[in-house]
Amino acid sequence: MTDQLVVERDGAVLRVTFNRPAQRNAMTWAMYDGLTEACEQADGNDGIRALVLRGAGDEAFVAGTDISHFTEFTSGADGVAYEARITRVVGRLEGVHVPTIAAVSGYCLGAGLALAAACDLRVATPDARFGVPIARTVGNCLSMNTYSLLVHHLGPARMLDMLLRARMYTAEEARAAGFVAEVCADGELDTCVTSVVDRLLQHAPLTMWAAKEAVHRLRTAVLPEGDDIVERVFGSADFRHGVEAFLAKRKPTWTGR
Repeated sequence: MTDQLVVERDGAVLRVTFNRPAQRNAMTWAMYDGLTEACEQADGNDGIRALVLRGAGDEAFVAGTDISHFTEFTSGADGVAYEARITRVVGRLEGVHVPTIAAVSGYCLGAGLALAAACDLRVATPDARFGVPIARTVGNCLSMNTYSLLVHHLGPARMLDMLLRARMYTAEEARAAGFVAEVCADGELDTCVTSVVDRLLQHAPLTMWAAKEAVHRLRTAVLPEGDDIVERVFGSADFRHGVEAFLAKRKPTWTGR
């Protein structure tokens, strides 16, 4: 585990905090590994009945993967390996046996949106913002699994609106789309999460697991391959330029190559 990811047991609840507030809780490789370990911990202890994810501070849940990691990439194959890694982590979170709750305050972007989408329920503060603005920032793409997850929750029209226009949905827009279960009042996120968890702890564990598992199987039953898409985008000059521009805080100039 890493101090960038704080995992604490609170009675029947396992709480995971993404702990890089100065970087808007952007995910590092160690944080992804730590989240997988936390999922194993949740499933490996019969006393744990719920898993709660949240970001440290109020500015972000998770604002994506730390872009500096992308400077290590030299080919489209690196992008395929990266998206396969994200798919494994997202899949492990989605497969946790107990109910999972994403408590979202501030930005929930890119890989952060995928992690929130992999949870069973999402509650948010009014200032929460949801999106995948990669079309105007880095110029990468998502795995087929993540596209499927977003279409599953938002529908293809909203998903394309979000990605093509690099649009961020407000908490109320996300609630209206059915993505967010509840928008809490300012300063009431902890109280809201406690209320949700307390209700879940009263319910039959196997009934809840069955519902989770059925939804997962329905979503992934016809999931196609997409490595060719990922390899083309991550292997492009646009992606390399996008990473450089993002880290230099410059506006990118796209060429489509």
